[in-house]
Amino acid sequence: MRAVVQRVTKGNVEIDGNIVGSIEKGLVVLLGVSEKDTKDDVAYMADKILNLRVFDDEEGKMNFSLLDIKGELLVVSQFTLLGDCRKGRRPNYMAAAKPELADALYNEVVKLCRAQGVKTETGVFQADMKVTIINDGPVTLIIDSEKII
Repeated sequence: MRAVVQRVTKGNVEIDGNIVGSIEKGLVVLLGVSEKDTKDDVAYMADKILNLRVFDDEEGKMNFSLLDIKGELLVVSQFTLLGDCRKGRRPNYMAAAKPELADALYNEVVKLCRAQGVKTETGVFQADMKVTIINDGPVTLIIDSEKII
C-alpha cells in the first residue's frame, strides 16, 4: 500500500461539478493499493497516517499528529501510485490490486480512521475526480507499507 500524504489547510474532491468530499485543516491522502496488500498493510497505513507528527507545536516544530490537533482527513483512491515507470514511457500498473481488492482495502483504511473519531471524507472509487489541495508548508510525504522507499 502506498500513500502520498499532504498537510493541508483545505481539500476537496469534485465529480461532475459536485463536491463529494471536503475537509478543512488536516491531511489529504492519495492511496494506492497493491496486489500484495493485506489487512496488516491496512492497519499499518491507518496507524501511520493518524499518528504522523507533521503539525506544528507552539514553537513551530512538527510535533503534533492529526489525532493531536483533531484534524480532518480526505482519503482518495489512486491506483496510479503503483505505476512502475522504470522501463519505457508508459507506466506499468501490474502491481496495482484488482478493483475488488483495492476497493475493499481502501474502505478498510477509511473505516479504521473513522473508528478513531477522525472526520474522514473520501472520493468515489474508480470515478474521474478533480482533487483540490491547498498544501500547507508545503508538507508532502510518501508512505509505503512495504517500507521500500
